[in-house]
Amino acid sequence: MADTILVTGGAGFIGRHLCRELLRRGHEVRVLDALIEQVHPGRERPADLPQEVELVRGDVRDGEAVAAALKGADKVVHLAAEVGVGQSMYEVERYTATNDTGTAVLMERLIDHPVARIVTASSMSIYGEGLYRDAEGNLVEDAARGTLRDGQRAWDPVDGEGRPLEPVATPEWKRPNLSSVYALGKFVQERMTHIMAPPYGIEAACLRLFNVYGPGQALSNPYTGVLAIFASRLLNGQPPMIFEDGEQRRDFVHVADVARGFAEALEHPDAPGGTFNIGSGQDRSIREVARSLAQAMGRNDMEAEIVGKARTGDIRHCYGDTTLAREVLGFEARQDFGEGLADLAEWLADQDAEDRAEGARAELEARGLVA
Repeated sequence: MADTILVTGGAGFIGRHLCRELLRRGHEVRVLDALIEQVHPGRERPADLPQEVELVRGDVRDGEAVAAALKGADKVVHLAAEVGVGQSMYEVERYTATNDTGTAVLMERLIDHPVARIVTASSMSIYGEGLYRDAEGNLVEDAARGTLRDGQRAWDPVDGEGRPLEPVATPEWKRPNLSSVYALGKFVQERMTHIMAPPYGIEAACLRLFNVYGPGQALSNPYTGVLAIFASRLLNGQPPMIFEDGEQRRDFVHVADVARGFAEALEHPDAPGGTFNIGSGQDRSIREVARSLAQAMGRNDMEAEIVGKARTGDIRHCYGDTTLAREVLGFEARQDFGEGLADLAEWLADQDAEDRAEGARAELEARGLVA
């Protein structure tokens, strides 16, 4: 059955892919987006936002704009958020206003304009460090690194006796360990959705997204996904810049799979009440990913620059256990990573990007957020 679906933040990277997926499934789509300069230079409607999508220009913190966008909507996907762990540690008011207050405004307007279901984008960042196993085989939920310092060699968390911990796939039941303002805001969005929606007869689900990549990311935004930042550097003839030693491990999931995950969460009868990891279920080191992207872009001559320092709020290892999404939603990532990088490289061949990674690093260092 076709629905009218409102996507907050729908002009962004994930949102545009989701809009196309929803249109493909026969839905009508409306987007509420402020088109902020950091993500949308020139603040113009993105060329790849389908013309069939109705675009409402407005801030999610503006109750009147939200109410107008909700009129006639059957379901909501809530993507609107400021994104970036590092930036969140010094633009605290901006991140809190958009991510926390913006969600509160949306929830209040849903009281007067209820919908059948809302699906909110959460993040793997709420886990902090992922799940680990100690030398005795016990699972460790609260792994933490010691105080980081320049020139450090051992970056990994250890147990109380100084023995290394082994990272394992992180399931949804792991307790949150919020290590950045961004992570705090995503957790607030997630919990507010589950708290506010049911009393008003609205079904709710949340998706914890891992590292999303693919064509269409904002290449000139130095606080976007790591692959987009690497791509921007390579397009400008600069090596990817990697903090720590490059052996930190993440879960990279293609944006087309993420769009499909949101669509399934909107439609599946068993989604309400759930919170689901959306990832590939595979882990890769950041160094490996940088090398693979350089190869896909034909820049084998570009070896990554290993910074040897860590940013405040960064974690060492976290990758997803996607069992719950598979068992409840029937969702599994389909995109092969190598093919996904080739898809990204093909899109990048026609793109220009302003490399702002050095400026972002300098900003963090000046504020004492790199050690």
